[in-house]
Amino acid sequence: MKIRIPRAAGLAALLTVLAVCAGDAVASTFPFGRHRRGVNDLANQFLPFHAHLWDLLHGRADGGLLLNWQSGWGSSFLPDLGTYLTSPFAPLVALFPRADLAYALYGITVLKMAAAAAAMAWTLPRIRPGAWWAAGLLGAAYGTCGWALLEAVYNPMWMDGLIAFPLLCLVGVWVREGRRPLLGTLVVAACWTANFYTAYMATIGAALVLLVMAPHRRVLLRGAVTVLLGVGLSAPLLLPVFLGTRHAYPGVVRDFAAADGTDLAARLMPATYGFSTPALFVFTAVPVLAASLLFRRDARERALLRWPALVAAVALSLQWGPTHLVWHVFATPNGSPYRQTFVLAGVLVLAAWQAVADGLPERRALLGGTGLVGVFALAALGSAHATGWGWALFAAGLAAPLVVRRGRPAVLALAAVLVAQAAATTAYGDQERLARLDDYPAWSAADTRRAAALAEADGWPAYRTDSGRPQTTGNEPMLLGGQGAAYYSSLTPDVLTRTLQALGGGWTSRGRNLQSLDNPVTDALFAVGARGRDGAVVRTGPTAPLVTVRPPGPPPAYGSSPFRNQELLLGARVYEPPGPGGACRTGTETFLWAPDFTGTARLGDRTVALRGQLLKWRATLTSLGVQTVPGARPVLTGRGHHGELACLDHTRLATAVAALRSTSPTTITVTSTGFRATLRPGTRGTVVLASPRIAGWRCEGRPADAYGGLVAVPATGRTEVSCAFRPPGLRAGLAAGGAAALLLALWVTWTTVGARAAARRPRPLPPAPSPTDSPVPALRR
Repeated sequence: MKIRIPRAAGLAALLTVLAVCAGDAVASTFPFGRHRRGVNDLANQFLPFHAHLWDLLHGRADGGLLLNWQSGWGSSFLPDLGTYLTSPFAPLVALFPRADLAYALYGITVLKMAAAAAAMAWTLPRIRPGAWWAAGLLGAAYGTCGWALLEAVYNPMWMDGLIAFPLLCLVGVWVREGRRPLLGTLVVAACWTANFYTAYMATIGAALVLLVMAPHRRVLLRGAVTVLLGVGLSAPLLLPVFLGTRHAYPGVVRDFAAADGTDLAARLMPATYGFSTPALFVFTAVPVLAASLLFRRDARERALLRWPALVAAVALSLQWGPTHLVWHVFATPNGSPYRQTFVLAGVLVLAAWQAVADGLPERRALLGGTGLVGVFALAALGSAHATGWGWALFAAGLAAPLVVRRGRPAVLALAAVLVAQAAATTAYGDQERLARLDDYPAWSAADTRRAAALAEADGWPAYRTDSGRPQTTGNEPMLLGGQGAAYYSSLTPDVLTRTLQALGGGWTSRGRNLQSLDNPVTDALFAVGARGRDGAVVRTGPTAPLVTVRPPGPPPAYGSSPFRNQELLLGARVYEPPGPGGACRTGTETFLWAPDFTGTARLGDRTVALRGQLLKWRATLTSLGVQTVPGARPVLTGRGHHGELACLDHTRLATAVAALRSTSPTTITVTSTGFRATLRPGTRGTVVLASPRIAGWRCEGRPADAYGGLVAVPATGRTEVSCAFRPPGLRAGLAAGGAAALLLALWVTWTTVGARAAARRPRPLPPAPSPTDSPVPALRR
């Protein structure tokens, strides 16, 4: 058995890679064709985060593990790291050239799917002995389930949950046998560290599997201790992530709506797609085998009925509101509401293994399972999700277990149908995502030139270089370089979004995808000395340093006008209202603030596009150019509120910036976790860092103050001030992790000593047989 388990894992991984790559090649999708792969958050969010990881690993990033100076004018990085980048596969990006990170991410994604398939194939014979080829096929069926091919394929961190489920089930086997407490706890910790979100779902699924395998109080208690200690070991990462979500800008609150039954039936087939319905597809032989357990005639196998009962319970829990919330950490997701579907695929595969571990079931059971799955599929006749190819491949999968009975040809035939179904699902999903979701271009020669130009202009920390607009992704500073306002994360801080909004910033994704703000006043306030603009990098006007000193007095209180808010933060009046008829004075620069307007604005020969549809999109404050023609007024064409106009006097702005520079610190030292500044003798007022006052900043041994949403500390005559950033929850997480490590050591020692004592204890001899006992066991009927 030990020799053939690796063979099963290898077969599962090979079939998975073959199916995924074949499907992408058929669809001519990157890297096998001209069609883009970078849809939605894959290119907009995850690829830039991996680019930042590449920079960290190569010593090129601005910041470190705790603080990211490149995004959002300075953001907390440890929660982002724990959410997106702590997979053991993520550091593999360092092996690729930076311009080829799209290839790296594709390779890592396929490798994760292969690893999940191999992990399942490795685990199945541990749960119950069986044929290696069956374990390999079922492992591949799990690795190519519809959830992996259609949902997680562009959310690569979710793939760690796909791997975690079979690994946690293996931990359940060790718990059942009372073995390997140390290794089991470390596996739990590794799974939760890799991606806590899907690991949480995988843990629920593995707990249900353990309940089926060994419904005994002592075993379940041992399993609970293993999970709690494993989660405790990952607390240094989990607590900062948890508190990061509490400080994030609030997402959309949605009510769960169960999917239609006809659509559920359709999604069980290959080659279907639906963003708001669960991707239930798994190689069709799997539900057939799982259903065949209901038709077994062997009374000794009645315990196997627990497995189809478990499948039914998990399937029903997907559709019921309270259990839906339990699966999703008590919050309906912003996107697809069926992110736990991979657990259903996993328990289906486990149930199928129970049916096939001793060989293919008898024909009566197979016919019963085939009929039951076929009847369920008939409900899909009323669904728009069902496709012709899906019906044909589904029929082939139904027939396969009945037609092929045994031997090497049977294995090859089942493998061929499995690969065909998975490849077709991959290709169909590639096409549908491009048609339904936003897509982004792959890295190009133009990006290489922009990145080189930004690097050449970079002057950090003397000044910031903003990658500017138009933006290719929401996290362009991490992808291209520089230190800008743009930032997109599930953990985008509330204070950053509200501060940027008050100053005229725009967004998408309902406030979590923040855009660069190209404005001379905010550039001066946030020390942006160079920025990308229309494909080139240009030097901006005069800027204040990164750390400034403001005169004594209360901090600014923002109102509804971004122009007035900028002036409050600057400490000077630099805007003037347009004259009669709505035209700015000649020589001033015209700015438009129309956050809810979608269309174009034109002044003279300059035309700009705006996209605003509150609350989903907010158009950024934008320049319409310097007024050169007296009396010329902007012309807006589109829909929505036309907003507010203001005229910027650059002479006043230069005077205000010079005043800030005249009182600024004499030296400013920026580190990967904070800054130090040497003040001029006799300085009074407030020292302000041009970064958002996110939770975790401490100055002079106490929490930092806020000045217009920025980090601040009183200047009380001292000659030097310093501030450092530590993500909330890090210290408590380290303490919890240390306590968990200590408890784990005590538990392992106790169980080891107990096992050795039990081994040394003499065992009683079996009773002698009575003369009436028969030496030959009775034959089974």
